[in-house]
Amino acid sequence: MLTDFWDSHGPILETYQERGTTVTSATYFDMLQGELKPAILYNRRGKLSKEILLLHDNARTHTAAHTLEIFKQLKCEAT
Repeated sequence: MLTDFWDSHGPILETYQERGTTVTSATYFDMLQGELKPAILYNRRGKLSKEILLLHDNARTHTAAHTLEIFKQLKCEAT
């Protein structure tokens, strides 16, 4: 499975999961904190000092309390 993060300037991060695995709130949380945050710091310097808007569906992994905590840490607004 491909998870892709991008902005108006192009791709920020592409991650792949092994076939047969599913995205859980824990794996999504780890992806946001362990991969997306460093990718933003490296590829889009200064973006973490501003608010980030994440656009996604309302899947359970996106709305779990665990995930919402990392949104606060990253100063993200989820829509």
